[in-house]
Amino acid sequence: MRCREQFRLIVVIALVCVCISLTIGLATAQDPPHLPHARLVNKQRSDQQKRPSQRQQTQSQDTGGESIKIPTEMVQLDVKVTDQNGRPVSGLAKDDFAIYEDRVSQIIESVSSDVAPVSMGLVIDTSGSMRPKLRTVSDAARDLIRQMRPDDEAFLVQFKTEADLIQEFTSNRRELEDALGDLYAGGGTALLDAIIATADHANEKGRRRKKALVVITDGLDRNSSMKEKEVIAAMKEDEVQVYLVGFVDEEESGGFFSRSPAKKAKQLLTRLAEDSGGRAFFPTGVSEMPAIAAQIAKELRAQYVISYYPSNTRHDGSFRSVRVTVNNRKLIAQTRQGYYAPDDRKEPQGAGYKRQLF
Repeated sequence: MRCREQFRLIVVIALVCVCISLTIGLATAQDPPHLPHARLVNKQRSDQQKRPSQRQQTQSQDTGGESIKIPTEMVQLDVKVTDQNGRPVSGLAKDDFAIYEDRVSQIIESVSSDVAPVSMGLVIDTSGSMRPKLRTVSDAARDLIRQMRPDDEAFLVQFKTEADLIQEFTSNRRELEDALGDLYAGGGTALLDAIIATADHANEKGRRRKKALVVITDGLDRNSSMKEKEVIAAMKEDEVQVYLVGFVDEEESGGFFSRSPAKKAKQLLTRLAEDSGGRAFFPTGVSEMPAIAAQIAKELRAQYVISYYPSNTRHDGSFRSVRVTVNNRKLIAQTRQGYYAPDDRKEPQGAGYKRQLF
């Protein structure tokens, strides 16, 4: 009799446990946990932690879905050619260009004007002062997204004092457009930190050889931990073109012997964009954003890819400066400052910053 009562007690306890488990399972299925946006955080690395330049790895070029392996010794430059009015120039051939690496003339292997797929980052300042401009800026970003081709991919980041990854790399334009609805304004501005973090992200995660950032910001950077020289060093390593749109408010003059903060900011942003082979825009109002978005999309497409094998074959990890000229002196060629050579030594040299995704 006693055994029968113990058996009944065990059965009741088991039934209660089953009911509790089913209740928890249903609640979890109806309300899944929310995953916060990833954060892009920069941490300067020590000399022992610096990553090798991407040129020490096997490169691949995307051509409409197919990947062509390229020897690591080959250097490829995305070159923009414009006339004196800033209009893109097409129809140039190999004989129209000259390349100098560390001031030494190089033999050009090939020049292509085919449209290459792009890995692009849309980086939008959502600090508090951007609130009245945010809708127009989002519409401009949407215009860029809609001009993406099937083989392109893009990611979306908003930044204040930190950079938040809203949408990871995707070729799905609908996903990117929907992600724009997650932008919200508030907080300070850490522009330089955001540029390094997103450039590193594009370099490490982008699947296309050609990589670019479109950075839209306003005001002056007051919250970055990184300095200009660190940003320039990172841009050299990451080999990412930067197109920067700056709503920099004009301020009173800084005095007879000094420049205003606004003027300093414009000069800094212009240097960062041009050193990467990109371009800086400074609209006077949000009404100019649609035209600027169209211009950026056009420039990303209207570029030449110039390939050559460097005459300097040393694998010493050094930075090699590059300059491209056009035989027609009325035309202007623009590309990135240079590249880091492969390094066969145990401890790769060169500037480096580590991007951590949380």
